[in-house]
Amino acid sequence: MARIFTVDDLRDRLQARQHKMTPQRQMILQVFIERPGEHLSAEEVQGILRDNFDSFGMATVYRNIELLTDLELLQKIDLGDGKARYELNTKEPTSHNHHHLICIACGKISEFNDDLLDGLERSIFEKCGFEVTDHQVKFFGYCQECREAGYGAENDDAD
Repeated sequence: MARIFTVDDLRDRLQARQHKMTPQRQMILQVFIERPGEHLSAEEVQGILRDNFDSFGMATVYRNIELLTDLELLQKIDLGDGKARYELNTKEPTSHNHHHLICIACGKISEFNDDLLDGLERSIFEKCGFEVTDHQVKFFGYCQECREAGYGAENDDAD
């Protein structure tokens, strides 16, 4: 079962590494806690915070997001759109990340939680002696809404 991190988890990890809990760190983590499953860029986080607090600068957001990533409370992901994106790290230490389904028409990002690569990882270990500890898979295509709106290969033949 996936674990959702809380502000208390952040406080514990910060203290374990001799970092202080600041209001900025708490508010940045709260943005992710309130938006589970969203994949936010640093710019999007800053926009959310700036709507509520005028004094949030981009450097503060970048610096704190990097710290939260180092503390493994956030996970940095590349979804192929040229931006580093972040999400709450809800994985257990022995489990893999979920996979992402990315619509190339509207940009919607969905998550796919079935891990179909366990057999491949075993085969890699048996044949190469390489122990896979994690992997990331991204599928690009058209979401159901965009397919219904006329995007996708099955609609290209309609001409």
